[in-house]
Amino acid sequence: MADCETSAHRFMDLTVPEYAYMFGFLQADGHLSKGAGQRGRLTVEINARDIALLHKFQELTPYYSSITERTRSTNFSAVHTSVIWRLCSLEARTRINALGLPYGRKSQTIAPPPGAFSPRDYVRGIIDADGSVGYTGQGLPFVSLTTASTAIGAFLCSYAEQVTGAKRTLRRNARDGIYNVLYTTENAQRLAADLYYEECLALERKSLAAASLSAWMRPADMRVAPERRRWSDDEDRVLLRLGDHVQAARELGRTEKSCCVRLWRLQTKRLPLPVDQ
Repeated sequence: MADCETSAHRFMDLTVPEYAYMFGFLQADGHLSKGAGQRGRLTVEINARDIALLHKFQELTPYYSSITERTRSTNFSAVHTSVIWRLCSLEARTRINALGLPYGRKSQTIAPPPGAFSPRDYVRGIIDADGSVGYTGQGLPFVSLTTASTAIGAFLCSYAEQVTGAKRTLRRNARDGIYNVLYTTENAQRLAADLYYEECLALERKSLAAASLSAWMRPADMRVAPERRRWSDDEDRVLLRLGDHVQAARELGRTEKSCCVRLWRLQTKRLPLPVDQ
């Protein structure tokens, strides 16, 4: 069934919004496994409350696939019910693998697909699978992504900067090596409005959460934080060369406090050193 089509579109044509979203979701939350010979399968397991999304994946896939349910205990709940979508077609798996979903472990190696694709739908798929949308404990709108992939984190930062103007420096968490990318207040509102447009394919609960962000208004007494001055590798090199936060502050035009904290983090390896150190 070469060049198989669904709804007049070639399967996994990533210029089609639904397929771009689906591929982003599969990269983040799907798993390709190989069996003996040409056997293997693609699986996605999500909370049973989100089963409607898997039914949509079935509709978009012109190959046989199944959805099953299982109930088990987890670290977070004594009784957890999930649903699993399974796709075994070799032709379908070959297509998905060629676009950038590797077999086996993938968290650090996935990257945006080669060739043309719909970026905001792809990003929404990644966010729906590995991100969060809603309000912080302080009542501020937020959109966030947790990923181990440098390429995925960098793509989100680049895309979000185009939409919101907000720059983010991508740095792994020192504790577990994971990237945590966060947008709040007006930046979160702009990003959520762009990603979760009317009638787009998405997890319903996240789509509703994204829509709710538009109701937030900055309190009159809440100041707009100035854009933070990011540290560059060249500045880090100056800090390490001088080894003195007071002298570095004068040379770099920064506060002594910021230089002191930054130097301590570099010296204790709580931050990655510049590449030539």
